[in-house]
Amino acid sequence: MENISKIIKKSVLLTSTERIFLVNALLESLDKPDEEIEKLWVKESEVRYNAYKSGKLKSISWNKIKAKYES
Repeated sequence: MENISKIIKKSVLLTSTERIFLVNALLESLDKPDEEIEKLWVKESEVRYNAYKSGKLKSISWNKIKAKYES
């Protein structure tokens, strides 16, 4: 924890822009997508898109979706 305290003390001395870059780099290091899930999602989205284009799947307006979750 001592190292973390030192990093924090140094990071608050950075400019706003430098802190933004630091935060972004830290967040990106945590966001490692699972390749298998990404492949499955691409396949699923293609299936849904093709169903929509062929008329087998209807679209829903953003207002209806939003209203569903605002209740």
